[in-house]
Order: sequence, then C-alpha cells, then structure tokens
Amino acid sequence: MSLDLENAVASLGGAASTPSDRLKPVRIWLYALAALVLLMVAVGGATRLTDSGLSITQWKPISGAIPPLSTADWQHEFDLYKSIPEFAQQNFWMLLDDFKFIYWWEWSHRFLGRLIGVVFAIPFVVFLFQRRIPGRLAPWLAVLFVLGGLQGALGWWMVTSGLTQRIDVSQYRLAAHLGAASLLFFALVFVARLVRSETAVRLKFDARWMWTLALFGLLVFLQILMGAFVAGMDAGYGFNTWPLMDGKFIPDNLIVVEPIWRNVFEMHLTAQFTHRMIAYLVLTVVLILFGLSRLSANTMLKGWVQILFWAVLGQVVLGILTLVLVIPVPLALAHQSLAFMVFGLVSAALADGTAISFEK
Repeated sequence: MSLDLENAVASLGGAASTPSDRLKPVRIWLYALAALVLLMVAVGGATRLTDSGLSITQWKPISGAIPPLSTADWQHEFDLYKSIPEFAQQNFWMLLDDFKFIYWWEWSHRFLGRLIGVVFAIPFVVFLFQRRIPGRLAPWLAVLFVLGGLQGALGWWMVTSGLTQRIDVSQYRLAAHLGAASLLFFALVFVARLVRSETAVRLKFDARWMWTLALFGLLVFLQILMGAFVAGMDAGYGFNTWPLMDGKFIPDNLIVVEPIWRNVFEMHLTAQFTHRMIAYLVLTVVLILFGLSRLSANTMLKGWVQILFWAVLGQVVLGILTLVLVIPVPLALAHQSLAFMVFGLVSAALADGTAISFEK
C-alpha cells in the first residue's frame, strides 16, 4: 500500500495520524472551559448588579444543583433569606415572586460553577483513556484544577461575609473571588494556546518583550482587582462625571482615614479615583507598546500588540460610558467582560511568544 493510500485510509477512518490531530480536542476543550469561565463572570456581574448574591444562604454542592420545585420549597428558601440582615434592613418589602428573581440569578451563577467542574472532569477522564494528554501537560492541568477549586471555595467564603452582620459581601472577598476567576481564565487561555498544532507558525518573542507583556498583564490584573473594589462598594454610582471628579481632575478628600491604604479599598471616592488612574496608566502603556512594536520585525508581536491596543481603547470607552450613564447593567457587564478579554489576550500573546509546547 502506498503512503498516499495509507493516509487516505487513516483520514476516512478518523484516525489521528499526527500529534497535532490528537491534541485538537484537548485544545477545543480548554477553549470551551475558558468561554464558560467568561460566561460565569458575566452572570456573576449580573448577580452583583441585581443584589442577588445573598439570596441562597446555604452551600450544598450536590443537592443545591436542583432549584426549588414546589411552593413549599420556595417558601423554605425565602424564609432562610428572611433571616439575614440584607432582608431585614434592605429588602423587607420583598414578596415571594420578588425573591424568585434574585434567587434565579444566584442559582444560575452557582450552576455554571458546577457545570464548569463537570466540563473539566468528564473530558479529562476521556482524554486520559484516549492517551491524548501528553505527560508534560499533566502538571498544567493540575494547576487549572486547583484554580477552579479555589474559585469555588472563595465564592462561598465571599457569600458568608454577608450573611450575619453586613447587608452585602466584603469587597475584599469579592476582589479575591474575581481575582481568582481572572487567573483561572488567564491560565486556561495560556494552556490552550500552548496545545497548538505542529504546523502553527511560531515567532518566538524577544525576552524583553516577554517581560514587558508580562508586566502589562500584571497591570491589567491589578485594574481588574481595583474594579472589584469599586463594584464591591457600589462606588461607581457616585461621581458620575468624566474627566472630572467632584469638579476636579484630582478631587479633594482622597485621604480621610488612617492608615492611608484603607482609603483606596474602603472609601468610595478614592477607590473610583484609583480605578480611573490605573485605567489611564494602562492606556498610556499600551500606546507606548504599540509604538515600540512598530520597530520590531516580529509580525506576530505586532499583531498581538495592535489587538491589545484596540481592546484597551474599547475598554476605556466602555468604562467612561458605564460611569456617566450611571452603571446600566448591559454596559457594566460588557465592561467587566472586556477586561477579562484583555487579560486573556495578554495570556494568548505570551503563550504564542514562548517556546513551550506540548506537540510531542
């Protein structure tokens, strides 16, 4: 049998004749997980904006996947919600139908978390049996598993902060929860890009550019965390003008409590001001990177920096519109989601610029 005929038979039979063929399902699986994480972040943002996050007061990893199925079940969940401060001090006007609205948002958020666990576990076992996962990839998948588990634990830890003495969750725990989600998303995109085809064109980036992109990614990550503090304190609902805040570019009363660091994380004005300043810094840095990349002969690098430039510019515009229109839900969700996409783009660029590969 000739070589051409052998290849044709393999193709008709669906056989994976090259390492890149065998890794393609793994790559698709990882991208699907990243997409689900992004969707979960958007639903989590909607849960936050609708004040729905404390509607489910218990953590039941298995049975909690089934929503209330009868009037009695619904009433039981509502009675549990009535026992926490948020209902007594803020939502005492709610009837059962009002409660159902916020309950479904939180249930959907938790259901997506469970779904991500299933989508991770089942294909992983299948790929192990098919021997599609190279030995060098296993430690990376272990890291993804740990990050996913950490995200779930942080989510419940965040919720518990609002069940006894507060009427909302701690902004510190919200930042930890969102930060873990962003790291999981970053890692999923990074590993997915490393699981690439043998025929993929790779133009390894200079070490200085790798460090530069990594530091830029760190800056984006810090901005995501700062955004969590702004959201956690509802700080975006005040000072809804741009470019001035309270009539000034640098407003008065930025430092009013001691120690100084508490102003950034606990004072509405200072938190929003810090978020604005980091945004300006991100935009300035990406402009500089865009200019410097024009001097590079690496076409792949140029392409990634150009994409990052337009994504950041779009994110800044979305941020301004979200602020001045006083946090409309669709714009706020788009703003948060695009922030994750920018972080994911940095991850993809770093993966494409490295020599790490699981091809063999």
